[in-house]
Amino acid sequence: MGNYYVVIPAAGQGKRMEAGKNKQFLTIDKDPLLIHTLRVFEGDLLCEGIILVINHEEQDEMEELVEKNNIRKVVKLVPGGKERQNSVYEGLKAVEGDPVVLVHDGARPFVKTAVIKKLVHCVEAGVSATVAVPIKDTVKKVKDGLVAETIDRSSLWAIQTPQAFRRSEILRAHKEADEYHYLGTDDASLMEYVNKPVEIVEGDYENIKITTPEDLLFAEAIIKKRKEDL
Repeated sequence: MGNYYVVIPAAGQGKRMEAGKNKQFLTIDKDPLLIHTLRVFEGDLLCEGIILVINHEEQDEMEELVEKNNIRKVVKLVPGGKERQNSVYEGLKAVEGDPVVLVHDGARPFVKTAVIKKLVHCVEAGVSATVAVPIKDTVKKVKDGLVAETIDRSSLWAIQTPQAFRRSEILRAHKEADEYHYLGTDDASLMEYVNKPVEIVEGDYENIKITTPEDLLFAEAIIKKRKEDL
């Protein structure tokens, strides 16, 4: 009990990074961003396999990256689709059987295995789950450049990944979303679309997504802190 597969979309070009290439190849502390993420699951005994969703034009480069860094749990490289949602759908279709399956951003290298275990436990108990953290900032609704309303943040959470599901359920949600041309903001939103509950597992603020050049600075700081804590 407790085992899972993980689908990692890594096909996006990350235009906000302004790097001129797939941000997964950007280096953090001497290693590519994607390798930091893959190592989390490579080192987790509960992880049965990794399905890596890629840009088909980068297949050779991805294969070389995985082999060079001794990542053995990547069982399939799957060409992605136009949108992230399409890419995840392709990745899910490549998973066999009906295991617990996680969907995790390739650009989130700092997720902790303790959080992953909580997610898997939720699915085994019968409910999908997503990692999230409480919103810290005051949130205001703005219209035409003016504050229209201050939102009560006590019930607001910032959603992260991994998100965890029974494969058959999330696959069904993706199929229905595809049929009705519904584009969600994340995989959990597709479960909401088909009226399935999603439980919140509280994560931590280190589980950042590397999206802009400034995030690389935060990533280096997190790695430095973790080394000092060893």
